[in-house]
Amino acid sequence: MPALRTAMRAFCATLIVLGMLGLLVPTVLGQSSSGGTVYVATIDGTIDLGMTPYVKRVLSTAAEEGADAVLLDINTPGGRLDAALSIKDALLDAEVPVIAYVNREAFSAGALIAISADKIYMDEGGVIGAATPVDQEGETATEKVVSAVRSDFRAVAEVRGRDPRIAEAMVDESVAIDGLVAEGKLLTMTTSEALQWGYADGEASSITEVLELEGITGAELVQVEYSLAERFVRFLTNPVVASLLISLGFLGLLAELTSPGFGVPGIAGILLLALFFWGGFLAELSGWEGVVLVAIGIALIAVELVLIPGFGVAGLLGGIAFFAGLYISLIGQGATTGDFLRAGLVLLSSLVTIVIGAAAILTLLPNRRGFGGLALQTSLPRGSGLLTRFGGATAAEVQTAPQGYVSMLGKRGVALTVLHPAGVAQIDTQRVDVVSEGGFIDAGTSVVVIADEEYRRVVRAVAPGEGE
Repeated sequence: MPALRTAMRAFCATLIVLGMLGLLVPTVLGQSSSGGTVYVATIDGTIDLGMTPYVKRVLSTAAEEGADAVLLDINTPGGRLDAALSIKDALLDAEVPVIAYVNREAFSAGALIAISADKIYMDEGGVIGAATPVDQEGETATEKVVSAVRSDFRAVAEVRGRDPRIAEAMVDESVAIDGLVAEGKLLTMTTSEALQWGYADGEASSITEVLELEGITGAELVQVEYSLAERFVRFLTNPVVASLLISLGFLGLLAELTSPGFGVPGIAGILLLALFFWGGFLAELSGWEGVVLVAIGIALIAVELVLIPGFGVAGLLGGIAFFAGLYISLIGQGATTGDFLRAGLVLLSSLVTIVIGAAAILTLLPNRRGFGGLALQTSLPRGSGLLTRFGGATAAEVQTAPQGYVSMLGKRGVALTVLHPAGVAQIDTQRVDVVSEGGFIDAGTSVVVIADEEYRRVVRAVAPGEGE
């Protein structure tokens, strides 16, 4: 009997627990069917690389917060295909339902983003399509590019259960669909056509109406704005800004390489190039291969400037590696002919700026008074009290050295390293830090000290037979 009573108590307890769960389940389901949160991301204006991190942030935040859905408020004429492809991948991998609301137009890259969503709603008078890729001149891209984009549209349509032929017709004018678009015409659908052919799940005049049609009532709308960093990325990836970052960054490093020590120009150059790559990384353009190539290029150019005076194989290879690294850092996945041309124009404008700036640095900088801290002067005035000169000077012009200091003025030696303009020379039996009077002096060249300031000695090359 005790065993029977124990079994009955266990059975009753089980019924009570199941009953409580039965009461809880309808309550939980009821809460999930109303209320909740919907995150809203705005896709308007020209689609650029800064939109990629923005959309990904919205999707990840919505997933972390357990949102009911993410709604894309789309009104765009299109833009960069590589940015749209990255957004497309993010939408296909989203952990929350994604609803696209075509708030008037979704052309070109915007059409790809719209059909990547789980559901599509369109405003009255809305249009979607016209997605053939074009080059910089606005002409249709090559057949290879068109075919690739067409495949992307088809694949996305198949994943979302939409007619892939309609998606292809948005990209390729050779695709004809009876009753919808004739061969030789690019497909653009109105709201009514999209509804008729199953490319829109409904017509709505507002975001609230979209959610009502989806059965999401009383939801809190969280309008997500672009963060400061995302706006900064859009600024950094602008072609004009990218060109300036490349040019000024390289010129800063060049100014540093042509002056002793390491100071402001070198730091500024590194920071500017770092900004270029940082923007590219966030926009998913740059990869480490581009950074490595640029680093190798700068190293080879430094070797050419510091160790091998002139411009030869190391400098040429360094220039090629530098610009190759930058070029691949300007090209994203699914790049079109226009993207390649855009990257080429950025590098061409950068190259022109670099050539002009380099000429100024190598010729004007050492003689400009304002840059005295960046490059050594080639001559110093007599009687300044800071140094004495040798070679054609009279004994009266020789200044008295500080007490206990033995001047090397007039002494000869040999350059132990390349003087660029700084380096090391052997004067008498001592290894001495010196700087050349101007230009490069090869290692092994005979030199004479023409100025001695105790803390710095200036030398010039001795011509063969001079003073013998």
